[in-house]
Amino acid sequence: MMKKRLKVILLDLDGTIVDSRDAYKEAVKTAFAAFGQNFGVAEVATEIPRRLEQNLPINDLLKGIDVQKFLDLYLNAYYKATATKTKPMPKIDVTLRKLSEKAALALITMRYVPKENVIKELENFGLAKYFQHVITALDTHTPKPSPEALIKCAKKFGVQPCECLVVGDSVADIKAGKNAGAKTVAVLSGIFSREELEREKPDLILENVNQLPDFLE
Repeated sequence: MMKKRLKVILLDLDGTIVDSRDAYKEAVKTAFAAFGQNFGVAEVATEIPRRLEQNLPINDLLKGIDVQKFLDLYLNAYYKATATKTKPMPKIDVTLRKLSEKAALALITMRYVPKENVIKELENFGLAKYFQHVITALDTHTPKPSPEALIKCAKKFGVQPCECLVVGDSVADIKAGKNAGAKTVAVLSGIFSREELEREKPDLILENVNQLPDFLE
């Protein structure tokens, strides 16, 4: 895939490096319970974050609940849940080691939390050592799909965005990569469908990030 050697690989967190589905479920369950309701259909647990990442309305999912109050409760519950409910993707430690031998690694997440929280989560999984830089939504004025975080990261490494590869499971990841002028790889291990990701025309679509080393020089 990559004939020119890449210098930096920018990886997403949720749905790419870690499986966050249990955290999504915990958050939506907690938020609905605060209003005396059950969240009902299990798909709602992933539909809400899928829409939020794309700035799409969620009113129809909330059964008349005030959206802003729900979001405040949901996001607070989600960030708490990530401390105990996320888990590393299968064999991700082996994959990150292989990738780190091919390029510098950085992690960019849309979570509105201090980077120290993310680093601690990665340390708990034994993965922090592979990343030279971590950026969260708190480190940017405009999070993904804006290219701001990606461009900042490239500057941190002293490279051009075109020398970077963006890897993520969401529409926002691919849009951000393209907006920055980077190569893009979409993975199907998160909450977005192949059809949704194909519409963004990434350079490559993989089942999961474990396949990526085989496509890099």
